[in-house]
Amino acid sequence: MTSSSASATIPPSGEQFELSSGNQRAVVVEVGGGLRSYRAGRCDVLDGYEVDKLCPSGRGQVLAPWPNRIEDGSYEFGGRRHQLALDEPEFGNAIHGLVRWSAWTVADRAPNRISLAHLLHPQPGYPFTLALRVDYMLSDDGLAVRTTATNVGGDACPFGYGAHPYLTLGTATVDELLLQIPARTVLHSNERSLPVGEEPVAGTDFDFTHARPIGTLALDHAFTTLQPADDGLTSVELREPSSGDGLTLWVDDRFRYLMAFTGDPLPDVNRRSIAIEPMTCPPNAFRTGTDLVTLEPGASWTGAWGIRPAPAA
Repeated sequence: MTSSSASATIPPSGEQFELSSGNQRAVVVEVGGGLRSYRAGRCDVLDGYEVDKLCPSGRGQVLAPWPNRIEDGSYEFGGRRHQLALDEPEFGNAIHGLVRWSAWTVADRAPNRISLAHLLHPQPGYPFTLALRVDYMLSDDGLAVRTTATNVGGDACPFGYGAHPYLTLGTATVDELLLQIPARTVLHSNERSLPVGEEPVAGTDFDFTHARPIGTLALDHAFTTLQPADDGLTSVELREPSSGDGLTLWVDDRFRYLMAFTGDPLPDVNRRSIAIEPMTCPPNAFRTGTDLVTLEPGASWTGAWGIRPAPAA
């Protein structure tokens, strides 16, 4: 069963796949293989979107085969120059990969989990063949997302991955929320949202190594030099100080960057929630090569991230 209406009307995000476990509910969608909603008890954990809406501002989307932006949409790989479509035309960038608006198919299904698959065929700007699979699972430990990319073509290909969840604790803005990001370095970007430098967070407004209020700080920054815990996971903590409600977004060691975005310029976000985006590489990695994954023919990449709700006792 899906949550799609029995009528002939197809939602903009395609078929809706409902997952449940205990008091948790999530909806994964056919278009883009993304995460439309996630609730724990009576509270939304994800600032998602309605079933009759086109996914706005990248909410819950899968970002592959690259996250964030590529300057001028052009890059060199394997001795060849490639030109991608500029789908952020106002800044002259290619943004967030090639699968956000593609149909994904169900590879496996159970009440608390689903696996979606997509075969990315060669196209102008990315003449490579990539098999993608995203596994979503709800459990007592929250939501876990596991992604696998396999090069099923005959040539090596460049690869990066990201996810775009907007997190909420139900407050009108994120200003009062306490944020902790265990990262020692922040990247600074130009007016095209492309990195132009980095600096240690110590002594700056971007030091969230210990939990502190977000305040009025506008965040659209990638953090790196992540500091994992003993279990190998790096965890971002978000907490509402008066109620004690909170959540954790965790990533495994395949992710070296976390993008924090308060959505100030976006009317549908505008600090109502905060995107914490797991990324394997920084913006513009297809041009700079920084932490870019090269998948040889037949090789696979797998990484996992998740969200752990933490209501007040």
